[in-house]
Amino acid sequence: MALIDTHCHLDAAEFDADRAVVAARAAAAGVDRIVVPAIERANFGAVASVCREFSGCLPAYGIHPMAVGRAQEGDLDALRATLLASRPAAVGEIGLDYFVPERDEPRQEFFFVEQLKIARDLGLPVLLHVRKAVDAILKHLRRIDLPGGVAHAFNGSRQQADEFLKLGFKLGFGGAMTHTRATHLRDLAATLPLSSIVLETDAPDIPPAWLASGERNEPAELARIAAALAELRGLSPAAVAAATSANAGAVLPALAA
Repeated sequence: MALIDTHCHLDAAEFDADRAVVAARAAAAGVDRIVVPAIERANFGAVASVCREFSGCLPAYGIHPMAVGRAQEGDLDALRATLLASRPAAVGEIGLDYFVPERDEPRQEFFFVEQLKIARDLGLPVLLHVRKAVDAILKHLRRIDLPGGVAHAFNGSRQQADEFLKLGFKLGFGGAMTHTRATHLRDLAATLPLSSIVLETDAPDIPPAWLASGERNEPAELARIAAALAELRGLSPAAVAAATSANAGAVLPALAA
């Protein structure tokens, strides 16, 4: 059963002490490919290093909306150069975050739009951070033609999900879906077309239900996340693994290369 983790911050400091062990556990659990997204220029090198060290890891490069306060406009030139010099899975993690109370929405929007333009120019998909900003993100996606991507940690309405699908996007589901109290998210996971779903951990964040709150998540947990989705849909874990991996390869072609 081959699984793809479409969003895992394997370069994060939480993995510094045992990254090789974590990667080995993921491989043993059937996770044979992992997309490792950057969050700012400062960690482009760390992402690249992790992806060189561990086979099956593919980088994505971008400036996260919660990092734009530290970003400079020159970082956009560095992003373009990094993407041109590598074989990335996507531009990401990029997007908008209107959940955090202290935020600079115009600055977030500027960096988001400029990165969408870079993705368009290079013909690359995007990994989207979407928190309390679905409609604002959809507005920009409708006017900037892109080859699709993944709406990471999707938790919008069914109508918003359908809008992403119309634009060629897949929707990322992970540990949040495994919590029984997440009734809306679980209903989406059960009823959306299976062809629209990709799996992710967002490790070390968003621990699934069987981990304690605040406990470190890791990519090996993707196997149980896939099993949880299979249970919700009345399918076998193998069927879910095959379908979601095919979906990931379709929307992130570098995975299928």
